[in-house]
Amino acid sequence: MTAAAPQSAPVSLDPARAAQLAAEFGLKPEEYDRALAILGRTPSLTELGIFSVMWSEHCSYKSSRVWLRELPTKAPWVIQGPGENAGVIAIGDGLAAVFKMESHNHPSWIEPYNGAATGVGGILRDVFTMGARPIANLNALRFGAPDAPRMRQIIDGVVRGIGGYGNCVGVPTVGGEVNFHPAYNGNPLVNAMTVGIARADRIFTAKATGVGNPVVYVGSKTGRDGIHGATMSSAEFSADAEEKRPTVQIGDPFAEKLLIEACLELMATDAIVAIQDMGAAGLTSSSVEMAGKGGMGIELVLDNVPQREEGMTAYEMMLSESQERMLMVLKPGREAQAEAIFRKWELDFAVIGHLTDTGRIVIRHKGHVEADIPLAPLESEAPLYRRPTEDTPKQPLLDPATVANPTTIEDALKRLVACPDLCSRRWIWDQYDSLVNGQTVKRPGAADAAIVKIEDHARALAMTTDCTPRYVVADPEEGGKQAVAEAWRNITATGARPLAITDNMNFGNPEKPRIMGQFAGAVRGMAAACTALDFPVVSGNVSLYNETEGRPILPTPAIGGVGVLDDARHAVGLGLPANADLVLVGTTAGHLGQSLWLREIAGREEGAPPPVDLAAERRNGDFVRAQILSGAVLACHDCADGGLLVTVAEMAMETGVGATLAAAPAGVPEHAFWFGEDQSRYVVAVKDAGAFLAAAQAAGVPAKRLGRSGGGDLVLSGGRSISVAALRDANESTLPALMEGRTA
Repeated sequence: MTAAAPQSAPVSLDPARAAQLAAEFGLKPEEYDRALAILGRTPSLTELGIFSVMWSEHCSYKSSRVWLRELPTKAPWVIQGPGENAGVIAIGDGLAAVFKMESHNHPSWIEPYNGAATGVGGILRDVFTMGARPIANLNALRFGAPDAPRMRQIIDGVVRGIGGYGNCVGVPTVGGEVNFHPAYNGNPLVNAMTVGIARADRIFTAKATGVGNPVVYVGSKTGRDGIHGATMSSAEFSADAEEKRPTVQIGDPFAEKLLIEACLELMATDAIVAIQDMGAAGLTSSSVEMAGKGGMGIELVLDNVPQREEGMTAYEMMLSESQERMLMVLKPGREAQAEAIFRKWELDFAVIGHLTDTGRIVIRHKGHVEADIPLAPLESEAPLYRRPTEDTPKQPLLDPATVANPTTIEDALKRLVACPDLCSRRWIWDQYDSLVNGQTVKRPGAADAAIVKIEDHARALAMTTDCTPRYVVADPEEGGKQAVAEAWRNITATGARPLAITDNMNFGNPEKPRIMGQFAGAVRGMAAACTALDFPVVSGNVSLYNETEGRPILPTPAIGGVGVLDDARHAVGLGLPANADLVLVGTTAGHLGQSLWLREIAGREEGAPPPVDLAAERRNGDFVRAQILSGAVLACHDCADGGLLVTVAEMAMETGVGATLAAAPAGVPEHAFWFGEDQSRYVVAVKDAGAFLAAAQAAGVPAKRLGRSGGGDLVLSGGRSISVAALRDANESTLPALMEGRTA
């Protein structure tokens, strides 16, 4: 009996069925028509799946690319900007910092623990794929009102997921931020960031080259979890969102740890040509991107893919988002060397294909061609929309003299430090191992940015995540500017030199002009701040369609910033020392618009957010950093949420040391002076206020003496005082009480 000849072309779907599936997979009619034109025929199921995920919002950035091009991405210290798995900057001594932030918002709403855990796993892979050893994790979390349905369960699951994965994989979680607002009731945000260290001359990319070079699969086996996860993350939620649970992947941090070590061991050789992690869209995106970046073709034989489930189809294998997997292109003849390393680490290894010169992706399974698509049009003809935008109406500046204080300064302070947005995050960070590997210099809460020392070097990195969504929704451009400026300011407040940012652009439905206007405005503000502060964007992520039943989140362009300290010993924290002079750097007009005081104490959310003077930001920050590095500053904390008195209170609560403070100046209402959220300001504790103020005057930097530290109370003019211990009790008790469903 003669064997049948192998099939040479994919079996097309019935045209009507193909059109129906295209719509279910998220392709718009005009996008599906474009795919038909590229193929010249009706697609097979696998081909349709490939088009749908590669052209999803999550993978193609079809609504955001036109705006992201406005962001500055270059600087003398930038080694790799956007377009690879992570950004890379030179930090001195022949070293590079590799970092990126990504979202796992939709999965974390559906299945909080695994959604958050796999978000951490994915961002770790983005970083070590570049050849870097991860040294720190951070996060930026946004939750709804704590008493909203499911919210305590979501908060608990997300925090345990982040801690569970990061702790097990052995990378410290050293910083982050958390906000609460009813706008996130149906759509929490889980943004994960990883920072790694690599040799500046040993950076790996996903650009595949070399006809005939073997394509190798390594890591864990492929299952049916996460299929169409990228498509799910490119659509609004509806009331049946929890039914999408099968699209959420399951992570294994212990396998990830083995994968890190095996990849870094192989990277120490010269065997790797290109490498890409299997993240969103799994084997599809990794193979398409690797071959496409190198201008190559690629042929895969899926029979060789390690599988953990029986009877998997080509469609399922190509779209699976099973975790802890990598795709590599090796130099010819190096397969045995690579396999020995991965087998040693008890990981799967398989040669599943090779590079070609055809410019096409060809997928074979069980002797059949399941897909045959030209690669170039998958990128060059991917949808690109310049969607209509609608500007957010400007709100008037709020005159502080017209906003009465309904309570005392002392009562307002105690209520503010206990509110969800300002209360202690200890309940969260105590679930994270922030000290594993022994290089953490400043733990969570101890400084404005986390400080992690580089092993065997004096050098350290400072890192932070920042955004104030209530500013962005009121004025997207000013809010985008402020998010970048605050990240720059937080790094500066430790003494570090800010170098670059990664971003995570979390917005609602881009098909609504108001939402797209928010996105465009935020990008304009970010671009202005990045340019003025020499703080380029080197990587990032866009997460759109963060809406449930038509209700969008607050626009949240989260910023992850990284800076460098030449000597970790020069880093300062925010804890208030005893017997020090306190100095306020910057100008205070008492800006109450969109402030936490206005929301929490006056019960109002209105007005323009505080304006950001980028020239003042640069001038004040450069001066403060220079003073820190000169040894003149004992502690430093930037003024942000809650204003000046909250800043001092946070410094005091860190050490238990109080302070006697000068009276508010004439011309500014007392509550506006203490709780206004004017930008470009720092509170510094110094040995000698006279010398510091003289240096500030010489530099043209506004500064004034604020008081002196000592005792156990914060003492205001007129002998009014509040115990630091009482403030700390209020601050520490809120989150545990919320999570237990009781009042603090």
